Amino acid sequence: MARYPTKRAVSAGGLVVDDRPDGRWVVLISRRSAAGDLQWTLPKGGLEDGEDRAAAAVREVREETGLECAIVAELGSIDYWFVWRPDEVRYHKFVHYYLMRQRGGDLSARDDEAEDVEWVPIEQARDRLTHANERRLVAELLDAPAALDRTP
Repeated sequence: MARYPTKRAVSAGGLVVDDRPDGRWVVLISRRSAAGDLQWTLPKGGLEDGEDRAAAAVREVREETGLECAIVAELGSIDYWFVWRPDEVRYHKFVHYYLMRQRGGDLSARDDEAEDVEWVPIEQARDRLTHANERRLVAELLDAPAALDRTP
C-alpha cells in the first residue's frame, strides 16, 4: 500500500430545514463522484482565506443551493479520511455543520457545482443521503421539536 503525506482539511456546510404543515423538509444537493456515481449530500465547501466556519457555511449554501439562509444553531462536525490521488495526499477532513433556515433566494439561482438541488421530506432525505455520517446528522433532527430550532 502506498504511503501518502497527510494533511488536514476544513469545510463548513448547512442543514437547511423548513417546517411545513406536511412535516419537516430539508435541502439536499447532488453531484457526481470521481467515479461518476450520483451522490446526494448536504451543501458544504472549503473556507476561503480569512473566512470563519459560519461565514463559509452560509456562503457555500448560497452558492450550491441558491438560497439565502440564516444560521439557527451549530450542529457539530463530522470527520473522515480520503486520498486525493492527483496530489497523492491523504486528507483528514473535518466538516462543521450548521442548522439553517431560508431567508430568501431561489433554487434556480444556484451555481453549477451541484447537479441538482431539492427540498426533500426529512425521512426521505435520511434515506437518500449517500454518506452515513450525514444520514446520522439528519436523523438527529427527525424528532426534534420545531420550536427548538427556530430563530428568536
